[in-house]
Amino acid sequence: MARASWLPEGWNVSLPRALLAALGCTVLVALVVLATVSTTAFGLYNPTWEGTSDLREEIGADRNLDLLTDTAEYGDLDPDKAVAFVIAPDEEYDDQAAAAVRQFAERGGTVVVFENFETSGNALLSDIDAEARFDGRVFRDEQHYFRGPEMPVATTVENHTLTEGVDRLTLNLATAVEPGNATVLVGTSEFAYLAEEPDAELDDEDELASYPVATIESVGAGDVVAVGDPSITINAMLGESDNAVFLEQLYADSDRVVFDLSHHESVPPLTSTLLVIRETPLLQVLLGGVAIAAVVAASRGQFRRLGRRLTGTAGWQQVRRRVGLRSDPDGQMMSADERARYLRRQHPDWDEERINRIVTAFNRTTEQESKRE
Repeated sequence: MARASWLPEGWNVSLPRALLAALGCTVLVALVVLATVSTTAFGLYNPTWEGTSDLREEIGADRNLDLLTDTAEYGDLDPDKAVAFVIAPDEEYDDQAAAAVRQFAERGGTVVVFENFETSGNALLSDIDAEARFDGRVFRDEQHYFRGPEMPVATTVENHTLTEGVDRLTLNLATAVEPGNATVLVGTSEFAYLAEEPDAELDDEDELASYPVATIESVGAGDVVAVGDPSITINAMLGESDNAVFLEQLYADSDRVVFDLSHHESVPPLTSTLLVIRETPLLQVLLGGVAIAAVVAASRGQFRRLGRRLTGTAGWQQVRRRVGLRSDPDGQMMSADERARYLRRQHPDWDEERINRIVTAFNRTTEQESKRE
C-alpha cells in the first residue's frame, strides 16, 4: 500500500488512512465551530457583519460580563453595579419575565432596550412601566447620512453624562423613539423624515424634523434607556462614529454588563451547555469527579502497559530492536541498566530518581513471576 509522500520520513501511513484522518479532523473542526458560533442577527457569538461578537469582546475585556438566559437571574444581580442590554428580542416577554426586568430597574438597575421595527421592544417598555415607545417606521435623511439616506447620521446630541464624548451616532435602518416624559439623549438632524420603507422617496407629506433616537427615563430607583437602532451594536457598525463611545457610556459607571438572551435564539449549543454547567454547582462537582476518575484510570492504564512492556520477554525483544540493543538469543530479559537506558530514551523528562524507582519495581515484579514459574 502506497505511503503518503507528504508525511515525514519514517512515518509508515498509507494514503487512504492519511486521507481518512484528515477528513476526520476536518469534520471535528467543523463540529466545534458549529457548536461555538452563532449565525443569528445580533448574536453575541456571530462573528459576521450582523453579529455582536466585537461588542461582547470589548466589554468582556474590562468588565464582568454575564449572559442571562433566564429572567429569574435578574433577582441575583446587584442593581447598583449592573446594566442590562436587551438587543432586538425575538419574542415578547410574558408577565413573569417582564416583572423580573421591571423589579431589577425599580431596585436601581439600568435597562437598555434596543429595537427598531418589531413589537417586542415596545411590549417590554410597556410592561416595565417606561413611557418611551419605538415608532416602527424607518429614518431617512437626504442631507446627513453614511452610505445612503437610509443610514442617517444623528447629529443632535444633548448634554448628558451618557453622551459625554459623543458627537453623533451612525445609524442603519433606525426608527424614532417617542419619548413621552423621557429625556432625549440623541436625535437626528433637522432634515430627517420617517418612511414606511427604507427606499421610499421624500414626498410632500413627509415632515422634515429632528426626531429622538435615544432616550432615558427613571423607573423606580433605576433607569430605562430606549435606543431606536439595535444596529449600532453589530460588528459592521460598532466602529462608526460615535457608536462605540455611546455604548461604552451606557455601562461606564457599572461593574457588570448583562446581555439578556432569555428571548433570543442566538446562544450556540456548546456555549449554552457551559452556561448550564456554570449555573449548576452540583453538576460542576459531578463533572469534576468524572474528570479526576478519568485521569486516574488513564494513568493506571499507561503504567500497566509500560509494566507489561518492561517485564515481558517478547516485549523486551521488541524494545531491544527499537533502542538498538544487541539481541539476546536465549530470551533472557534486559538487565536493570538496560531498562534504565530504555526509560531515559523514552522519557527524557523523567529524573534519575523516578527511573530508578520504576526499574526497581519492575525487577521486583520479574523476580516474583520467576518464583511462581
